Amino acid sequence: MNEKFEQLLIRAEQLFSRIEDALPRPLSSPNWAASVAFRYRKRSSGHGILEPVRHVGDMRLSNLKEIDPQKEKIQLNTLQFVEGKTANNVLLTGARGTGKSSLIKACLNEYASRGLRLIEVDKADLTDLPDIVDVVCDRAEKFIVYCDDLSFEDGEPGYKALKSILDVSIAATTPNVLIYATSNRRHLLPEYMKENLTYTHTEDGEVHPGEVVEEKISLSERFGLWVSFYPFTQDEYLAIVAQWLSSLGVSPSEITAARPAALVWALERGSRSGRVAYQFARDFSGKLGSKA
Repeated sequence: MNEKFEQLLIRAEQLFSRIEDALPRPLSSPNWAASVAFRYRKRSSGHGILEPVRHVGDMRLSNLKEIDPQKEKIQLNTLQFVEGKTANNVLLTGARGTGKSSLIKACLNEYASRGLRLIEVDKADLTDLPDIVDVVCDRAEKFIVYCDDLSFEDGEPGYKALKSILDVSIAATTPNVLIYATSNRRHLLPEYMKENLTYTHTEDGEVHPGEVVEEKISLSERFGLWVSFYPFTQDEYLAIVAQWLSSLGVSPSEITAARPAALVWALERGSRSGRVAYQFARDFSGKLGSKA
């Protein structure tokens, strides 16, 4: 009888353990000393965790060329934040491959020694942002919550979740947290020609957008700082190519000789972006190494 009772207890404990694993758990703190950057991830069980990024890219502000106005705005806002002064949530928008994400990563490397940390969150997990804030709010470090390539389709729940989060003004209630987001869309939602028909004209000549347009603008305007990025000219693209080739140890004479190939590379890809310049530089320097 006692043996059967003990087996029953063991099975009950196993059952309770499985139930506990399936129930939501509070977000726990990671090992903050493990890295300066973290990713928020959802497990298959639905539990969220903060994973340290073991190898943070060594992007530096000096590596980023031809975006000096944008660099100055982001760097100043980040410096204010690190120094404990008031700063804004930031939306970086514009052409792909022009340095939006790289600029945020470069700021992290610039100010990590002064306590700056980064937490990358996918847009699908933005509804869990209050839990993340609760974990970091009492820390001495400053945290950038980073959302890359942020955009929404009509009706996505993450849109209203982020809007609600920004309305609460995280920067005001939690001075050590800011949101930095990048997007190819300035208003984060798709725009349609038919929406222009909703604009109205008043008797005094003013133009007012319709409700649909107002709704699309309302999210992006909740970011205190907008920074726009634009496609590079040919000369700007070649300057970026030269910078990357130089950083990879290519000689000045070889950099000059690489210009025609760099233009062909950009033409084949239909873009003169910083990303394309970096990819060309890696290909060109790799081939030089092979020949050597």
